[in-house]
Amino acid sequence: MIDEKKELERIDSVIKKGPYDDTWESLSKYSAPKWYKDLKFGIFIHYGVYSAAAFANEWYPRNMYIKDSDEYKHHIETYGPHKDFGYKDYVPMLKAENFNANSWLELFEEAGAQYMVPVAEHHDGFMMYDSKVSDWNAAKMGPCRDIIGELEKASEATDITFGASSHRIEHWWFLGNGRDFDSDITGEFPKDHIYWPSQKEHKDHFDVTPDNPPSQEYMEDWLIRTCEIIDRFHPAILYFDWWILIEVLRPYLKKALAYYYNAMSSIGREGVVNFKHDEILHGCAVPTVERGQFAEIKPYLWQTDTATCFNSWGYTPDNRYKQPNDIVCDLVDIVSKNGRMLLNVGPKPDGTITKEDTDILKNIGKWLKINGQAIYGCDTYKTFGEGPTKIQEGFFQDGNVRKYTAQDFRFTVNNGNIYIIALGKPENGSYVVKSFGRKTSEGQVNFLGRFDKVSLLGTVEGASEKEVTYKITDEGLVIDCAEASEYPLVFKAEVY
Repeated sequence: MIDEKKELERIDSVIKKGPYDDTWESLSKYSAPKWYKDLKFGIFIHYGVYSAAAFANEWYPRNMYIKDSDEYKHHIETYGPHKDFGYKDYVPMLKAENFNANSWLELFEEAGAQYMVPVAEHHDGFMMYDSKVSDWNAAKMGPCRDIIGELEKASEATDITFGASSHRIEHWWFLGNGRDFDSDITGEFPKDHIYWPSQKEHKDHFDVTPDNPPSQEYMEDWLIRTCEIIDRFHPAILYFDWWILIEVLRPYLKKALAYYYNAMSSIGREGVVNFKHDEILHGCAVPTVERGQFAEIKPYLWQTDTATCFNSWGYTPDNRYKQPNDIVCDLVDIVSKNGRMLLNVGPKPDGTITKEDTDILKNIGKWLKINGQAIYGCDTYKTFGEGPTKIQEGFFQDGNVRKYTAQDFRFTVNNGNIYIIALGKPENGSYVVKSFGRKTSEGQVNFLGRFDKVSLLGTVEGASEKEVTYKITDEGLVIDCAEASEYPLVFKAEVY
């Protein structure tokens, strides 16, 4: 195990030597790198001990210790009393006997993904990489394999950018309900144990000044674990979950940011931090919207993190999966507004990716292979699009599946072309795009540009672009195209 005092001193020395110090004034000089701007589609991976429990969702470790919850009842019915079989006893069930990092990367490449962010440590406190901080990790227990390390190594043979996420901070209270009754979590544990510290949970997870905030000892441990992830993998993207919003963590959060940016700078690279809500000063990192998106274009880079299924980030046999077409439509909407999508999959405890996840990813990849020029590396147009279907802005909105109409379009710009992406289909095969009409509905001058030609990118793999008939009227750009597809059609308008 590491000498914590020396490690904290080393962290401070890295901060002092680099271009950033641990103040908002210094961190505000940061700007997201160009390579990140060009990324539009990535894969999130929730894989851990909760995948072996495989019930309800990835919050099973917390909920199984809440009396009378479905998870509590399921646990007793399946495994017996908590004092005899607790969360720690699921660890040997995570065997990963069929895990193959190269196979995962091959699937992600086929999906058209440009980056991936596996969870290095979730709220449950089990690290999915070989750690010097605690033996409660996947390299020493359970599968006895460095899952994150193998994924990082496999990514080096691809063009997929490697990132990692830490959800450690919520571990302060995540298993604390186990102290309310006779379970295996009563008593004291050493700080490197998975059950340390198991403190009382707060009623309001968004209270920035909770009455039982993490101790200095815990926050120092959080910082050391965060810096270990940075040092081990130099992830191009470092993702934090939401509870970093608590005020007492701010000094440690700023240290983590300064350490990360300086560590990346020391090897000639630029990193990106993802965060939620307002935990980090605007401009010092890239915000992400959990299971939701913005209603309008944003002048800054942002991300949606969402999942292939509605009910869980981790694997369960009862996951309710989304339709790939709906995910593609969300991707298009997000990219048109200066965002990017981080789409989660939840592998099975044996280390394989479910057939449902696989099918979804392959179908997204087929669409991107044909239409990727309208997504990858693109810029926003002066407006994100048009149409009657409205996006409900905010977090946890992906349960509101939208049914787009023939009047719903999204726009992007790339390589001197404007891409018009139709989210719905007209019955008569005639698309009317009002944003490119000569006049507005009030009679004002609107679009005075000209197009050399307008082409349909295609509907099936291998098909070449096909020029379509169009005209620009006062009312709009009228495109005649009778092609049928359950996925969005993309029209390339080549500007004169």
